[in-house]
Amino acid sequence: MATKVLISDDSFNRELTSRERDILRSIIHLYILKAVPIGSRHLAKYLEREMKLSPATVRNVMSDLEEMQFISHPHTSAGRIPTDKGYRFYVDSLMDIEKLSGRDILTLKKNLSTSASESVLKDASRLLGMISRYLGIVEIPHLTELIVLKIELIALSSNKILVVLALDSNIVRTVTLESDIHIDLKHLDEITSYINEKISGKTLKFIRDNFFEMVSELGNTDTPLVRLFLGSIDKIFESQSTTDRLHIAGTQNLLKNPEFEDLDKVRGVIELVENEEIIVHLLDKYEETNGVKVLIGKEIHTEPLNDYSMIVTNYRIGSASGAIGLIGPKRMHYSRMISLVQYVSELISLKE
Repeated sequence: MATKVLISDDSFNRELTSRERDILRSIIHLYILKAVPIGSRHLAKYLEREMKLSPATVRNVMSDLEEMQFISHPHTSAGRIPTDKGYRFYVDSLMDIEKLSGRDILTLKKNLSTSASESVLKDASRLLGMISRYLGIVEIPHLTELIVLKIELIALSSNKILVVLALDSNIVRTVTLESDIHIDLKHLDEITSYINEKISGKTLKFIRDNFFEMVSELGNTDTPLVRLFLGSIDKIFESQSTTDRLHIAGTQNLLKNPEFEDLDKVRGVIELVENEEIIVHLLDKYEETNGVKVLIGKEIHTEPLNDYSMIVTNYRIGSASGAIGLIGPKRMHYSRMISLVQYVSELISLKE
């Protein structure tokens, strides 16, 4: 399946020359690789095999690129680093998508193909974080729109039962209900069969809103068991909280990047990971995205992420959809990471 990268509508002052494009591409490649500002002498040597340019010529081209705001000049260095605009132009116009290595493909297939259906999303975030060395993020779908396939009521004790909801998209939800009084469990199987007959094929939201009417024909509705169930409808059929809708992994790997030698930036990463609500609300915008979306710095429109880039796409399992992606420094290996996110999305979507 071909990877489709969504292009921004950014415009530039003029068309870049072939030489300017080559030099900008090389600056970004070197900066991604080395994480230090790139000087004209170093760049001229790097370009020797492709073009013979003196450091002075390279310096002049770099000056033009800086004037057009594709690169910037840190005060503490004679070298240049890409700007958000430079990265955007690179992703949209200069970058070639890099195929995943056979080793990465084998690792992903081996782990995601054998994952139990209920753990595949968590495994996906872990593998994204491990292979990329960035933050792997997977949004869990909204449960209320999922269809209930089956419900099981399991007696844990004389006053406690476990409710197991099997939803489509291979998602299982469990809720423990506890009563203050003794529950007669002899009708448990009968009640389970009756409830299954009424709710199977309906969405969680529909069941929550209409459950009392759906079970009104059930006899013995005044028993402790039925009263417990009826009194717990919101708990059983509610959607999960925002903080239950995200798997995030790879923090330790991300902190190994040179950007995070600065303690202030380390604190920023920790705050980002801990504030899952920001990420969930952000991902909600992209759960219906077609293709892969690359957001750089302020394009994310979330201040805590101004120093990051995000690659995101969607996945679909049955009737459920969610977003999946990576968050990392702007000095990201975009060409490979786009392939990684796309491939993991495809593997998850195939797991029915």
